[in-house]
Amino acid sequence: MDKKVVIWDISTRLFHWLLVVSILFSWISAELGGNWMIWHTQSGYFIAGLLIFRIIWGFIGSGPSRFSSFIKGPKAVINYLAGKDKTQYLTHNPAGAVSVLALISITLLMVITGLFGNDDIFIEGPLAYLISYENQLISTELHHILFKVLMLVIVTHLLAIAWYQRVKGEVLIKPMIDGYKDSEESAPRLVTGAPLYFALATAAAVVVWLFIVG
Repeated sequence: MDKKVVIWDISTRLFHWLLVVSILFSWISAELGGNWMIWHTQSGYFIAGLLIFRIIWGFIGSGPSRFSSFIKGPKAVINYLAGKDKTQYLTHNPAGAVSVLALISITLLMVITGLFGNDDIFIEGPLAYLISYENQLISTELHHILFKVLMLVIVTHLLAIAWYQRVKGEVLIKPMIDGYKDSEESAPRLVTGAPLYFALATAAAVVVWLFIVG
């Protein structure tokens, strides 16, 4: 008989939904342009803080949120995609882990290129002064290209979630809202000094964020 087990801590869930909202806002503000680009920049700073926190949390956070708990090697990913792996994963399966890493990596690269970018009209990144004008323009162009790549990854991610829920009957969205999943398996270890680790991860994210915006 299935029982409810907690798989995602509140920190991971907040990160997930705040990142969703922030990326959506960044997209809309960039499309609106003009003075909205100021808010686009602020949103980028906020996303930078979120990513720094998640990366740190991926090493010192609760069990299921650690990268080591769900990242597998290429062979495991290939076996899963080929249907050879019949394991019922509580959290991210090997292919899902690749998607998560891609989303984090591409978004991080977008933030970095934004920090060094210069649209030659209105906005100049806070770290643009560290590189030449030509490289600032290149950084801006890469920022735009990465956005298109990010949209492709997000669409693929959403289609995969829809497929898992409709075809395989695996609920993925609800656990990222309330943290619980119905499973026959025992709950993974969720908390290991969580308050202290959360404080450390948050403090580190804030320090780096202040350095960027300062």
